[in-house]
Amino acid sequence: MAEKLFDRLRAACAEDWRAYVEHEFVRQLGDGSLPDACFRHYLCQDYLFLIHFARAYALAAYKSQELDDIRQAAAGLAAITDLEMGLHVEFCAGWGLDEAAMQALPEAEETMAYTRYVLEKGLSGDLLDLHVALAPCVIGYGEIGRNLAGKTVGNPYAKWIEMYASDDYQEVAAGAADQLDSLYERRAGEGRWPEMVKTFGQATRLEVAFWEMGLKMGG
Repeated sequence: MAEKLFDRLRAACAEDWRAYVEHEFVRQLGDGSLPDACFRHYLCQDYLFLIHFARAYALAAYKSQELDDIRQAAAGLAAITDLEMGLHVEFCAGWGLDEAAMQALPEAEETMAYTRYVLEKGLSGDLLDLHVALAPCVIGYGEIGRNLAGKTVGNPYAKWIEMYASDDYQEVAAGAADQLDSLYERRAGEGRWPEMVKTFGQATRLEVAFWEMGLKMGG
């Protein structure tokens, strides 16, 4: 079986990838020691982040020329609006923030940098460019969820871990990896590899910056 494109990209950006999935923020999520203020700041910003990622999946549907690609975009959009954002709203309600208040929060620089980068890649490139930029988030959170799956007992962030470790989210992540393979086969050759590595690496580093934001600005 041919190596999956996602695995090749992850290996090509191995140092950045480890910095992302093994970040101190992730470690503290896993052992429950993350300060509440850090998680609150991260989650509120992630809610705003997800609004723009939902736009990116809507853009993916628009850029798609085949029905299967449209269905995959719809699945990604539904995972954001029906699965991820629901958990964010639930957490924030416990802090006295309703959804209108969440939407009115100012975006952090890290939120703007990451989301606008992904949207720009989608607007200026094709569907493959967009999905390579999306991959570190959608597939990476699935990997983090699997890594933390056994660390929920007594953990105040158990619901977050359980969502990303869930079968529903793992199916979304696996579907995103499969679609990368399909798009690469249909739309690309090895001549596009250097640019894909560049995009994947940049998006992964923006994920690291997003974790850093949670630690730095939430404390």
